[in-house]
Amino acid sequence: MARRCEICGKQPQTGNLVSHAENKTRRRWLPNIQSVKVNQGGTVKRIKVCTRCLKAGKVKRAV
Repeated sequence: MARRCEICGKQPQTGNLVSHAENKTRRRWLPNIQSVKVNQGGTVKRIKVCTRCLKAGKVKRAV
């Protein structure tokens, strides 16, 4: 489960890199995933979360 947010499910997207001459090559947009310690059900776990979920307060971080 690498590069996937465990809260919202955000994962890499693919598309084309288009040059000025309209040459197209494949590329990936990677989400900003951080590994954080989280309180889940009274226990401390380490999960991968995107920075948007962290900023929105959807995760209760462990101290």
